[in-house]
Amino acid sequence: MRKKFIAGNWKMNKTVDEAKEYASNFKELISEINNIDIVLCAPFTLLPELKNSTQGTNIKLAAQNMYFEDSGAYTGEISPLMIKEFCDYVVVGHSERRKYFNETNSILNKKIKKALVHNIKIIFCCGETLEENESEQTQKVIQKQITEGLSDISKEDLNQMVIAYEPVWAIGTGKTATPELAEDVHSFIRNLISELYDEETSQNLRIIYGGSVKPENIEGLIIKENIDGALPGGASLDPIKFSEIIKKM
Repeated sequence: MRKKFIAGNWKMNKTVDEAKEYASNFKELISEINNIDIVLCAPFTLLPELKNSTQGTNIKLAAQNMYFEDSGAYTGEISPLMIKEFCDYVVVGHSERRKYFNETNSILNKKIKKALVHNIKIIFCCGETLEENESEQTQKVIQKQITEGLSDISKEDLNQMVIAYEPVWAIGTGKTATPELAEDVHSFIRNLISELYDEETSQNLRIIYGGSVKPENIEGLIIKENIDGALPGGASLDPIKFSEIIKKM
């Protein structure tokens, strides 16, 4: 039985004071939940405060990005050595990183490998655009993203990863893939992992859904066999809404 997993992606939002207030409220709201892995994906500047504010709770932290070198002349970048002090996880391959910062599958593969070297767990994102979806390219796109992103990644290393399916056309748009469509893609991903690795590895892998997840639609998604959790964005900015999603899982 795969343990449910949820990661709230704050994106480029909140100040230190706002994060401190959020953590104070949120940890009370979910204090009795211990059957779900709960992660906050916060901007780098908030991680030290959140680490302090969530100490002793069931809340884990994730960085939203990292570079694939430990140090050096890479102005503006953050290394795995800098985030591992605060984080258990790092998000790799979010569609906004792919779209706005031109991160290729090859670059993402380097990031995954470097995170694994430092024992940082990975939330690896994949998903298709609206144009790709409408031209029935979803499976082709996701197969390429996963195959190239996971190149030379062992099945032992895959145990340190969560894969997030996030249809780009559903992120921040209010549109959500139907539970049936999401399940179809999650099933495809699980079967692909079985082909690339083996059946046991694919059955142990947690695959979560991201794309306008909110309290009103989580129940229809989470009952599906291959959907193991969620990666909400906007809804995770409100501790009450985020806790409502978690309690319905």
